[in-house]
Amino acid sequence: MRKYRIILALSGLGLGALALGTTAFAAESGVPIWAYPVPQLVPAAAKLDNTIQKGVPGSKVHFTEAGVNDRFNVPDWFPGDHPPLPQVVGHGKPPNVFACGYCHLPNGQGRPENAPLAGQPAQYIIEQVMEMKAGRRNTSSPTMGSIKAMYQVAAAASPEDVKVAADYFSKLKYKKWIRVVETDTVPKFEISSHNMLVKASGGGKEPIGNRIVEMPENLDLVELRDPNSGFVAYVPKGAVARGRKLVESGNGAFPCASCHGANLKGDGNVPALAGRSPSTIVRQLYDIQHGKRGGPAVDPMKPEVANMTDENRVDIAAYLASLKP
Repeated sequence: MRKYRIILALSGLGLGALALGTTAFAAESGVPIWAYPVPQLVPAAAKLDNTIQKGVPGSKVHFTEAGVNDRFNVPDWFPGDHPPLPQVVGHGKPPNVFACGYCHLPNGQGRPENAPLAGQPAQYIIEQVMEMKAGRRNTSSPTMGSIKAMYQVAAAASPEDVKVAADYFSKLKYKKWIRVVETDTVPKFEISSHNMLVKASGGGKEPIGNRIVEMPENLDLVELRDPNSGFVAYVPKGAVARGRKLVESGNGAFPCASCHGANLKGDGNVPALAGRSPSTIVRQLYDIQHGKRGGPAVDPMKPEVANMTDENRVDIAAYLASLKP
């Protein structure tokens, strides 16, 4: 499955580029590419094999390469592990409403390039899709493929389909999915056509700088969309402890728990943060601070991010991702 993986080698920019900070790795000016991974070159889509049956550990079902990549027929490796998939979650509505379970997975765990929906309040999920429809939830990186796809789905999905999907995902239990590792160095990485950071084919390591590098524990299984194969998030040394102080103090604003619940597992219609993807968290904090998200749903967050630095975002996301869901 190597042909899907390697698009852009960030390590090729060298340490001189790293010293310039996140701007050197930006898809759009100033945007940290490690949080908004966009390949500079996307090869023409290759014909997918539809003959060789693939499998993942513990599953009795098999899919071909074409089946794994069918956005209107979710590769459901463990159908007994979750309730029956609603039509919009398992198959979507061609041509513009991709199956929700394709990107977010049938168990709602999600991946770094999108969002984990399992266990989030149904009303929150509905609200966010409606905000996209209304043009109030935008992005700092409109060229990121996974984000563009979600806007397409949001624009075409009916309110009833959104409600059905939200109800399904809200009833799932989010499980520990991300292993947080504090380090000074990280594997050199590249960006896949699926907007995901993957280990560079040439190997090697580089300084982490002020970044979070979130990548698959097992790339082959993740490319097969195995819902039991999670991710590792490399974070700077000391980030978790610094992030805890920021989260608990509010850093001049309100502590995160005042809205997101005592254990940061959500409160009412406010989303859970504990154990969630740090890449996803950084994107939301960045977008809100830079005026890409508006409307009443996001107003309470504006004072929280007003004075937030790049380092603050990394530390906060590292700490939240390290928590037990």
